[in-house]
Formats: sequence, C-alpha cells, structure tokens
Amino acid sequence: LGRAGSHLRMGIVGLPNVGKSSLFNLMSNLQVPAENYPFCTIEPNSARVKVPDGRFDWLVDLYKPRSQVGPALEVTDIAGLVQGAAEGQGLGNKFLSHIYAVDGIFHVVRAFKDPQIDHVEGSVDPVRDLNIISSELRKKDVEIMTGKVADLAKKVERANVKELKEDLDCARVVLQGLEKGKDVRYLPLTPKQCEITRSFSLLTAKPVIFLVNVGQEDIVKGKNKHFLKIKQWVEECAPQSKIIPVSVRYETELLEGKSENTTRPSMLPKIIKEGYTGLKLIHFFTTGSDEVKCWTIRNGTNAQRAAGSIHTDMEKGFIAAETMGYGDFRRVGSEGDMVKAGLKHTNGKTYVVRDGDIIFFKFSAPKTSAKKK
Repeated sequence: LGRAGSHLRMGIVGLPNVGKSSLFNLMSNLQVPAENYPFCTIEPNSARVKVPDGRFDWLVDLYKPRSQVGPALEVTDIAGLVQGAAEGQGLGNKFLSHIYAVDGIFHVVRAFKDPQIDHVEGSVDPVRDLNIISSELRKKDVEIMTGKVADLAKKVERANVKELKEDLDCARVVLQGLEKGKDVRYLPLTPKQCEITRSFSLLTAKPVIFLVNVGQEDIVKGKNKHFLKIKQWVEECAPQSKIIPVSVRYETELLEGKSENTTRPSMLPKIIKEGYTGLKLIHFFTTGSDEVKCWTIRNGTNAQRAAGSIHTDMEKGFIAAETMGYGDFRRVGSEGDMVKAGLKHTNGKTYVVRDGDIIFFKFSAPKTSAKKK
C-alpha cells in the first residue's frame, strides 16, 4: 500500500515527552531540541542514518577502496500528537501532515515513570497512549476518505466511467473498514483495490514498528510491568507488527560511556534494521578498488530497474547484469574463483535482484545526435 520507489522514510511518532527526539538524536547523532515540554519539535527533523551491515564491512575490508558508501535509512522526528489531533488540537493538522510525508512509522510509547518528565495525559499508561495515537490516525483517514467518497460519487454521477466506479467502490470499502475501527493495512483488499488505495496515501496504510521506551533498570533486568499489556494490545490491534523494547536513557549513557552496567547491547542497530526491512528495502553492492557502494532498492525489483538506481542511462540501455551472491562470494573468496565454480551468473532484465547481490551491469551508452554544420 506504500509509495513506489526506494527513497523512503521512517517517521518517529508518539505523544509528547515519550522520548522521540532523544531517540532521534541517538540514531542520527544530530542534536535537535529535546526539552521537557510539549511541541518542542514543530518542524520535522530528518537525517540519513547508517544501516548496520556486516557484509558491507567485509567487502570494504577486502577491497580497501578509496570511497565507500554504505546503506542508509532516512528517519524523520515528528512532533508529538495529542488527543484531538485529528481535529487540530496541539497543532495536530500540521503534525499529521508530516506523517503523510513518511512511508513507515516508528511508534514510540512510554513505559517508564520519571517525575522530572511530565506526561501529557498526567500518568503513565502505554495502552491508553497507543489507543490515542492509533485513534487519531484513523480519524484523519476517515475524514480523508469521507471527502474522497463524496468527490468520487459526484464524478461518477457526471461521467459514467468504469474506472471511476471501481475507485468509488474501493473508497467505500476502505471507509467502511476505517469506521469499524480497522487500520487500512489490515483490510482484506484485492490486488486491484490495493492499487487504488495506494493513491489515497492514508496514514493507517503505513507499516508500524512499536518502540517501547522503558526505564534503564528494566532494560538491564529484561522485564517491564507494562510490556505484557502492550504486547497483547499489538497482537489484537496491530497483528504481526514488531515490538522492540528500548531504554533511551540506557542508550544515551551507553553512547556517552557513562553506563555502569553494559550487559545489554544497544538496541539501535536492531531498530534501524527493522525500519529498513519494514519498508521492504534491500540493497545490492557494486565493488572495486575505487569504490564499494550499496544501492538501495525495493524488494522485488528487477535487474533493469535496479540498474536505473545507479543511472537512468543504465536502465534505458540495459544489456545484462553479471551477479554474484554475497554468501557464495565470501565462501569462495574471489571473482576468478567464482567464475571457475560457475557461481557468477549473467542475468537478463527480468532477473529479480536479491538482497546482498554483487552486480556489474552491462549497458549501451545513449547515442548522441551529431550537430548540424
């Protein structure tokens, strides 16, 4: 249901003062305001965050290139939503528009007590907070789809066109689902309906990863009194969504070298990787002594489209893709031995690129027209 293309972004969403901006700072090392008051973030802050990948590190170590470009995920810190945001409370319409601009959601929920950090609802209740955010996103989608249904109904009345009727029928199905409390991504839509719904760009169609911000002691002990209820809520209301516990305070002290207890590794690499795969992103490698580079594409992209991620001329003049699987390459050790073992393949434009493929594209350069004398 998401946008086509590979230039996709994850947005960090939640109530005010749940740790969104602090988490963003940790992920990006880009310092943005993270003071203890609602709406300290008004304009969204974005950063390209490094996606950890041991395969890339190994290739860099092997080739020792002059230039290296690893995989990255764009992350946006979005100001806190409050109850009534869909009706404009707390600059809600402005902040909801920022969520429309991203492709997936890191939903941060607070599961720790701290008298020095105010809670906008007055108490720590993660399930209540989850319901508030989910409800506000759904209400905004209902508003959008109500207008869409009315608009399409008028168009169908004026012009009896088959495509418009299909759009209207689909819009009504989506609206009915939303009004029953279902997020769009869980509606049983046909492939054609998914294609139509994609054009609506709805908030509840976006994939969501839940980040539970727990106390420092909880992350060390590996348990939190709210976590089971959060897990039950996600299983019921957002099935198959990932839940990742993280302590922003622990991560901060870990980064600054101040933590006395470092028994738990950082959860940031896992969060970033899950965001990347949650958007159905993968990458292939181009390698050599000049440069080792990752090229991000959507899972399911064919070789010709993948070539276009490097340059449009390569897509237009595509001839073939010489591919090596990373696992085979690391096991065998060299390109020459890969050829001898029959593990280097020449593939056509319909070949579906696999995550971690090492690719050399063959293409014909565009012809330049001769200047008239």
